[in-house]
Amino acid sequence: MTLEDLVEEIRHRGEADLAEVEAESTRQTTAVTAARDLEVNEIRSESERAIATEASFERTQRVAAAKLKSRRRLYEVREARLRRSLEETRTLLKEFTGSNEYPATLRRMVGTATSTLGKQLKITGRVEDAAVLAKVAGKSFDPTPQPILGGLISETPDGKRRLNLSFDELLRLNEDRLRDLLA
Repeated sequence: MTLEDLVEEIRHRGEADLAEVEAESTRQTTAVTAARDLEVNEIRSESERAIATEASFERTQRVAAAKLKSRRRLYEVREARLRRSLEETRTLLKEFTGSNEYPATLRRMVGTATSTLGKQLKITGRVEDAAVLAKVAGKSFDPTPQPILGGLISETPDGKRRLNLSFDELLRLNEDRLRDLLA
């Protein structure tokens, strides 16, 4: 073999090795690029899923908050209407105390008090009702005025038992039923 043949063979081997190294480099570059692209796509997909989940959660939270605010507002409006209705009821009861039927109502209340607590009672009421109560209750009438809307308050002489038939107390005791009726 001649020197030129030997150089030629070394050059061919070098070119073959170089081609093989370049091919391997191209394969590795392609593999790395494909892996990178795959990872970027996975990260992008995961980010989109996370954003969609977070947006859905945020949307759900906002809808729930809006519903709660709506229910609260509805409750406030309903309560305001009920308060107005209860005040109107108080006004009607106050007007009723000036009617001709009110003394008969007081008589029935005195009858209820005596049948519930007995004949020995102390019956009090409003200043405006003193004359009617004195006539209806007789000796049982106590002239001490009570700050009530109407009706009467009765109790036994020893003070152990008491029956409050004032319009204020009757409204308070029946407020839930009135709310149901007015709602």
